[in-house]
Formats: sequence, structure tokens, C-alpha cells
Amino acid sequence: MKKVELYDRIKNLSVKFDKISPELLIPLEYEYKGKDITIEIETQEFTCLCPWNNLPDFATLRIKYVPNKVCVELKSLKYYIQSYRNVHIVHESAVNQIFEDLNKLLKPKWLYVELEFNLRGGIKTIVKRESK
Repeated sequence: MKKVELYDRIKNLSVKFDKISPELLIPLEYEYKGKDITIEIETQEFTCLCPWNNLPDFATLRIKYVPNKVCVELKSLKYYIQSYRNVHIVHESAVNQIFEDLNKLLKPKWLYVELEFNLRGGIKTIVKRESK
């Protein structure tokens, strides 16, 4: 993808808050193929809705990966994360969906996704998935 096309695609991103939107994710070429690095991304802005009581769940999302040919463009990742805002989903499904969407886009050498949810009813939940 040419830089002008990429810029236009990023500039024109918009998010709907009622469905998970992996089509928002944009891959960027990793220019150092053969050089293994670990990319770590963290945001405290992940939210979704509990499917049983309709209350919001808030979490810190941590993503770590070793790129193969592409990296994820960060604005597109932010919009993708925001697409969960009004989606009713359990914690385990959320971490698996994020993992699957990123794995499909990136085809990384290694991928780790973690959601650390805020306390609810005195219980802290951390769900993780890692490629083998």
C-alpha cells in the first residue's frame, strides 16, 4: 500500500460502538525483517458490556508480539479496541477474539494478549492467551 493511500485510510477511520470491527485494523510493513523485536502495547481504555447485567467492564489491555512481516497501525488498533465499547461479551471471549483478529492480521512469530479487568464484586479477573 502506498503511503498516500495508507494515510488516507488512517485519516478516514471511523468506529461504530455496537459491533467488533476487525476490518478497522491496518497492517504496516515491518521494515526490519529478520530482526526480531518485541512490540508491547498497553491501554487502560478497553471497555465492553457484561452480557448478564448490561454493566460496563473496564480493563487494561496488554498486547505483546514479535512481528513477522507487518505491525499493527496504532490508530487503527485504538479504533478497533473502541469497537468493543457497547458489545456484550464475556472476558474469555474478548481475549480470544482480540487474539484471533490480531493473529489473522499480523501472522506474528509470537503473540500474547492479556485483559486485566477492574475489580468487580471484590474479584479481579485476568485472562491471557499466548501463541505457542
